[in-house]
Amino acid sequence: MAKKKENFLDYTPKRNARFHFFKDEKEHLIVRIYHKGLMNKSVQILLKKPAYTDLEFDEFGTFIIGQMDGKRTVYEIAKAVSNQFGTRAEPLYERLITFLKILHKNCLIVYTNK
Repeated sequence: MAKKKENFLDYTPKRNARFHFFKDEKEHLIVRIYHKGLMNKSVQILLKKPAYTDLEFDEFGTFIIGQMDGKRTVYEIAKAVSNQFGTRAEPLYERLITFLKILHKNCLIVYTNK
């Protein structure tokens, strides 16, 4: 029996609870990533590196990540982005899927139904 091919638009993304998400004064979403572990601690001391890194998202990223509640599918998020930004978001699906793949690869999001 052939394996059923999965559709990326049916996935349901949500934020990874391991990371701290918050908004700055410009209402942009920021993810704070703490550098933990013995090696990171020694690099922080020897090379005076910070204990954390803040990733700031633009208005598109802030809106998209704000839609990720573990209930909306990628397709529903795409429709919301299209309604919010119109033609500024084009090519919508290519950009959205690439963005989600990058977030997932870096463990910032997880899929609840994958």
